[in-house]
Amino acid sequence: MLQEIIIAGFGGQGVMSMGQLIAYAGMLEGKGVSWLPSYGPEQRGGTANCAVVISDEPVGSPLVTNPSTAIVLNNPSFEKFEHRVRPGGLLIINSSLVTRVSDRSDVEIIEITATDIAADLGNARVANTILLGAFIELTKVVTCDSIIESLKKVLSEDKHHLIEVNKQALRKGAAMVSVTVK
Repeated sequence: MLQEIIIAGFGGQGVMSMGQLIAYAGMLEGKGVSWLPSYGPEQRGGTANCAVVISDEPVGSPLVTNPSTAIVLNNPSFEKFEHRVRPGGLLIINSSLVTRVSDRSDVEIIEITATDIAADLGNARVANTILLGAFIELTKVVTCDSIIESLKKVLSEDKHHLIEVNKQALRKGAAMVSVTVK
């Protein structure tokens, strides 16, 4: 199992945190991981993306040019990364903020109104975690339990009060894409 992931949005949307959570969860599960951040010059409010590679084998390179999954949180990120997802890959879109529509038929496209759903949960800043929950449910690359454990490392201690709303957001994102078998 090898997942090469690009997560992209504006600085302040939790793009880096999402990547760190996947990487920490992978480490907890004994997988090979890499996490490579990339910031625009503005940082908060500017563009930000990170590449995460997670594998059952050691990771040879942290560079991701044609990801198996792209998670995009805004229009500029959609424009930059939508065409880079490899055929057969996964494109997860925060459709609350991304107004563009993909015309690709060779990738699975999941659109989630993550910002709107996060506001309904009482904290618009957990939109990233809703998308992360959907990604984890679809790929099973790591477990939600490992992500929840990783929240304790990624969030500073003064933000640990946000762990509960992040758990709710993970569950909500997973529930939105889960398929019940009868």
